[in-house]
Amino acid sequence: MSDVTRWMPPLEEALPDDADSALLVGRVWDPSAQGPTPIVVIDGRARSLARTFATVSALTEEAEVVSAARAGAGEDLGSIEEIYANTAFDRRDPARPSLLAPHDLHAVKAAGVTFAVSMIERVIEERARGDLSAAARLREIIADRIGTDLRGVEPGSERAAALKELLIAEGLWSQYLEVGIGPDAEIFTKAMPLSSRGTGEQIGILRSSTWNNPEPEVALVVTSTGAVVGATLANDVNLRDIEGRSALLLPRAKDNNASCATGPFIRLFDEDFGIDDVRQMDVSVEVDGVDGFELRDASDMRLISRDPLDLAGQLVGDHHQYPDGAVLMLGTLFAPIQDRESEGHGFTHHLGDVVTIRSARLGALANVIAYSEDCEPWTFGVRALMANLAARSLL
Repeated sequence: MSDVTRWMPPLEEALPDDADSALLVGRVWDPSAQGPTPIVVIDGRARSLARTFATVSALTEEAEVVSAARAGAGEDLGSIEEIYANTAFDRRDPARPSLLAPHDLHAVKAAGVTFAVSMIERVIEERARGDLSAAARLREIIADRIGTDLRGVEPGSERAAALKELLIAEGLWSQYLEVGIGPDAEIFTKAMPLSSRGTGEQIGILRSSTWNNPEPEVALVVTSTGAVVGATLANDVNLRDIEGRSALLLPRAKDNNASCATGPFIRLFDEDFGIDDVRQMDVSVEVDGVDGFELRDASDMRLISRDPLDLAGQLVGDHHQYPDGAVLMLGTLFAPIQDRESEGHGFTHHLGDVVTIRSARLGALANVIAYSEDCEPWTFGVRALMANLAARSLL
């Protein structure tokens, strides 16, 4: 992997198709400052926001975030082309800027079981208890008993309640179906602020996991007041065997070193892009293995069971506050069952898999699979950020 073009998409694919009209913000590691610097992309250049907004969180909390981002453009840190070319973990020059995950102090949250297909797969995980062979048999049984198409069921509706009673009678009720069609969404903490990996980084699975997969998602940027001001791409890496053993192991399955990737940029909502574009979005995923394995699939946001704004409303309100804002992953339709190693065993990651998540309006997020235990440890937390900003006279 010495050549970035062998696994990271070219810049024109990493940026939105309409990049010329997209308002993109994010972060770079600035070696001259030995710390992260918020940026806005203007005419293909990374313009520092640091003198006006020391963090991306401070920017996204602005009442008029679009005009604030445009007005705050300061020092030119270099071309996005040069910075992107220096971002791949295996060829990075630490003396030059490179991209980071585009958010910082935001809480990193995720909504689960928001699509019908993934809902059924979670039922299978629970009942198979991490056994790949049992999972294949259960797919056939569940399809025969209730089908796999629950798209017409509105969560919390009378029809959903009636379906719940039917499933209980059939002995197929599950806690996953409760959050899939019940009134309350599953929203959990995916990662700590500042721990997410950006494009070009390694992302991690636990060495002990034998059944795992990427989860290509759109993530909303939500302010402390609950307003949605932008979106980015995300990989909510999932360890299916661990979560399948018990839903109480969700933190173990979801929150590990390097297990969350986002980026490459936050696209702010403006006159050319907004929540309706998110609702209509297609999110594709590609997995390319060093063994020659290829997987191609897509997640259609039109099929989501809960509206993105409903999920944001369940995240922030009188019941819970996030004073620095939050990044909320919206869930995925993607639930790979394509056999990789042997018949009936479905898909699981191999070391060195290149995972590329794409959307025409958000660009492409690319990462390489490694063991969490071997990925670069997360050491730059909030305390380090505050010390760095103070040393730069930015606080």
